[in-house]
Amino acid sequence: MRQDVQISLRKKYMDLGLALTIVGVAIAAGLAGIGSVLGVAIAGQKGAGVMTEKPELFGKILLLQALPGSQGIYGFLGAVLIMSAVGILGGEIKNITNEIGWQFLFASLPVGITGLFSAIYQGKVAAAGLNAIARDGSLAGKAVIMAALVETYAILGLLVSILLISGIKTG
Repeated sequence: MRQDVQISLRKKYMDLGLALTIVGVAIAAGLAGIGSVLGVAIAGQKGAGVMTEKPELFGKILLLQALPGSQGIYGFLGAVLIMSAVGILGGEIKNITNEIGWQFLFASLPVGITGLFSAIYQGKVAAAGLNAIARDGSLAGKAVIMAALVETYAILGLLVSILLISGIKTG
């Protein structure tokens, strides 16, 4: 095969690897971010109702509403780690083969998927906790603990993604 054809094929091969990596970045940040948006909205809707009856509970309401927002931060962190690993952030972009691109894409899934679902369900648990707080404000600490337990799985998803990302060897 001619030299220029080989170089052209190699370039296309590297472009696909980088594209797969960028899809992984979008999955990590996007799915976890969507989950946070939905979770915060679910808790916020319930919190707004509670606040109309008991505005003095605003601080407790805000805490429970904010909890599902952390998954979006975890997804963002996963995305930043991937972008740093391939040189998108402040460096020369490395040549990323298809295999490496697929590895980054799959490494983004744990943080993206656990972030998506845990944030939504954390919002639901937080909303239920807000019902309890509306009846008895002293239950706020217990409601926060119950909602925080759901987040454990987002943290585990983040840790798995970090371990996978750190194990990928780029050229």
